[in-house]
Amino acid sequence: MTTTYSIDQLCALCDLSKRTVRYYMQLGLVDRPVGETRAAHYTPVHLGQLMQIRKLADAGVSLERIREVMAGGQSPVPDRPAQPGAIRVLSHVFIAPGVELQIDPQAAGLSPEQLRAWVRTVMSEWEKQK
Repeated sequence: MTTTYSIDQLCALCDLSKRTVRYYMQLGLVDRPVGETRAAHYTPVHLGQLMQIRKLADAGVSLERIREVMAGGQSPVPDRPAQPGAIRVLSHVFIAPGVELQIDPQAAGLSPEQLRAWVRTVMSEWEKQK
């Protein structure tokens, strides 16, 4: 089962207000939620997008430049080595019973769109091997 978050949980995890998260969605920086209205929920992909935006915004990067980075451009902020207590968002892709991939999209340099395309390719290839 894939982990999902309510808007309140998502905001608490990334320390952003609901208004800010919705604004980022309106700008197209963050994917729309899965579902509508009160049934809407968010995935680790949403959390990763928000954490990346937060990191860049905290470093003083403009929203326009953040848009370029989220679309796959090079980040102007170098990655810092992980420190004790640091939070890192990983994507877990369940391929089949006993087969799971763990991906750190940021370390792999994958935008959310590139990650989704890569996962679709992997799943397609797995189905061909059956």
